[in-house]
Amino acid sequence: MRIAHLAGRLVLVTDGRAVDVQKASGDLFSADPQAVYSRWAEFRDWAARADLGDGVPFDPADLGAPAPAPRQLLAVGLNYREHISEAGFTTPRGMPPVFTKFATSITGPVTEVTLPPGGHTDWEVELVVVIGRRAHRVPEADAWSHVAGLTVGQDLSERVLQMDGPAPQFGLAKSYPGFTPTGPWLVTPDEFDDPDDLELTCAVNGEEVQRGRTRQLIFSVPALIARLSGVLPLLPGDVVFTGTPAGVGLGRTPQRWLAPGDELVSSIEGIGELRQRFTG
Repeated sequence: MRIAHLAGRLVLVTDGRAVDVQKASGDLFSADPQAVYSRWAEFRDWAARADLGDGVPFDPADLGAPAPAPRQLLAVGLNYREHISEAGFTTPRGMPPVFTKFATSITGPVTEVTLPPGGHTDWEVELVVVIGRRAHRVPEADAWSHVAGLTVGQDLSERVLQMDGPAPQFGLAKSYPGFTPTGPWLVTPDEFDDPDDLELTCAVNGEEVQRGRTRQLIFSVPALIARLSGVLPLLPGDVVFTGTPAGVGLGRTPQRWLAPGDELVSSIEGIGELRQRFTG
């Protein structure tokens, strides 16, 4: 199942066409894309039985974030070994580094992003998890049952602010407007042959800069859910960025940053792509 946020409304995507959930359900579910996660099991049951009809065509530019207003947005750093090497850090052991991104930075999959003046804005393609059932102290073996679905994310990062100070400033440096595009839709785990092994790619102006597979994650999706939920409850609709593979601009020689006019395309196998264009 694929669900999306189209022009402010919750839709199901079937064969490239959108079915309005509120209308198809006879008002059983609201049009609010975020509200569905608090009734995720009920929604899954309804969608499996519903006669959805043909749907209507849509423009991907009209899509919003699949989870546009999470109560918690957690992001994991240093979760691919080659990225750790290029960043000059050491491999985490019991718990990966975790930071928050702020919800005002969340956007949909096709956007225009204004670059912060005087900054060095970098790219980080990531697999993103949306929680479908409250998870607290969940063992790894049960973790996937708490996942609503997977989507594509970009953890855009302004490196000047990030490194300005006695310690890295992750949250603010990664939360400028438009710095958290996600989408194009949410894909449920049962749509994949193996949800723990998906290919990620990222390209700037058609040049591939990142390629990896989620089987290379140091902490897999189940491991992350187990570790995070061991500290705090993960709530329905919460968003978890799982880390980026090697190839970011910070780790290149010479270093490379996004510039006005650049187009960034981020994709994950079996999900889809994001497309960002940058202005000064």
